[in-house]
Amino acid sequence: MESEIKNSIPIKEWAESDRPRERLLLHGAKALSDTELIAILINTGTKEESAVAIAKKILAYTGNNLIELSKLSINDFSKFKGIGKKKAITIITALELGRRRREAEVIERKKITSSNDAFEYFYTSLTDKKYEEFWILLLDRSNKVIKKIAVSEGGISGTVVDQKKIFKLAVDHQASSVILGHNHPSGNLTPSEADKNLTQKLKQAAVLLDLSVLDHLIIGDEKYFSFADEGLI
Repeated sequence: MESEIKNSIPIKEWAESDRPRERLLLHGAKALSDTELIAILINTGTKEESAVAIAKKILAYTGNNLIELSKLSINDFSKFKGIGKKKAITIITALELGRRRREAEVIERKKITSSNDAFEYFYTSLTDKKYEEFWILLLDRSNKVIKKIAVSEGGISGTVVDQKKIFKLAVDHQASSVILGHNHPSGNLTPSEADKNLTQKLKQAAVLLDLSVLDHLIIGDEKYFSFADEGLI
């Protein structure tokens, strides 16, 4: 009952030690929960609910998963009472900045030495996608990234990959090796037979062009499956 009463009280009437903004000023952003951080973005609640209460509802809707939260559209956010387009845009913008920050950190790590390095490059392009996409990383002889390129976009269950396009891009950029990457929107990382067959075809065809296919990653949210790590390439 006490929690329900607090949910309906405007944050400005809370004790200062309980207010998200004041807590951030005193202890830093890391001290705040996901709910409190989102409440700051929401700024104000409604007559019935505080910004914190609304933030709790939004997180509960996504299973308290920030990855799922980042997939919500403006219309999705607008379904919650007290969240108009402006507040929805504010939340989406903050989540996008977080994604770009991670991408900016990856730029400093130009040499690929493991499947996790490749995952960090693919992550920002292939996570939170509703449809399957296929990307490639082109590497030089020192395994340094030349370029990351989108090859194709498909539906929920698959995408058509043009093998000739992949090798043309590799030759045009004078790449020595290629790492393949695509996402599974379902989050299931198990490679399909089509995934396995495509990987082998590309690996065999690459030899004729003096290229190497080093790995093929399947991305699903925060995790990945590496063909190289599993001995499938």
